[in-house]
Amino acid sequence: MVKFITAEEATHFFKNGQIIMVGGFLNCGNPQEVIAEILKTNLKDFTLIANDTSTPEDSRGKLVVAHKIKKAIVSHIGTNPETVRQYNTKEIEIDLQPQGTLAERIRAAGAGLGGILTPVGLNTDVANNKTVISVENKDYLLETPLKADIAIVYATYADKFGNLAFHGSTKNFNVLMPMAADVVIVEAEHISEQALSPDNIVVPGIFVDYMVKKEKDGID
Repeated sequence: MVKFITAEEATHFFKNGQIIMVGGFLNCGNPQEVIAEILKTNLKDFTLIANDTSTPEDSRGKLVVAHKIKKAIVSHIGTNPETVRQYNTKEIEIDLQPQGTLAERIRAAGAGLGGILTPVGLNTDVANNKTVISVENKDYLLETPLKADIAIVYATYADKFGNLAFHGSTKNFNVLMPMAADVVIVEAEHISEQALSPDNIVVPGIFVDYMVKKEKDGID
C-alpha cells in the first residue's frame, strides 16, 4: 500500500543534482504544494524533465526563478521569460525536444525499451550527434529513453492503494512519468478510502511510492 506523507516530508527524498520529472502542462495539472516546499529548501542543480518550464509564477517556473534548475529537457520555454533570460546568460542549459519525442522517450523508459525510432528531426539540428537507423529503406533518429531519480506528479483522484485518475487534460505528462522514475510522489486532489473503479484507473498504484494530500481543494 502506498505511504502517505506531507508535502514537506516529500522534500526529504531529494538531493542536489538529481534528475527530476515534474508533471503538468503549463499551469494545468501541477504538483504545486510539493514544489512550494522544495522552494523553501537549499536544494539545487536539478535536471528537470517536463513538458515546459511553465510561467515564472507557477510550479516548474518557480523552480527556474529560484535557480534550482541547471538543465531543462523540455518541449518549449517561451512562456517563461526567466528561462529565456537564464539561457541567454548561460545560467541554465536547455535541451529542447519535439513534444511527441519527449513523451515517447519518457514512455520508452517506463516500458524498459532501449529507445524509440522517429523521423521527427531528420535533417535538422535535432539530429546532431544522434544515430540514424534505416528500417525498410526509411531513415529514423534513435532517441534514447528519459529516466528520472524522482517524479512528482499530480492526480485529481486517488485511492489509498495509490491508483490514480484524472480530470480532463490534467492527464498530460502525469500519466507517463510514474513509470519512468525510481521514486514517484503523487500530489492528489481527492483521496478515497474506497478503491477507485477499475474502469476509471489511469495509473495503477503499483507505480506510486508516496502520496501527498493536496490541502487546497478544487480541480487544478
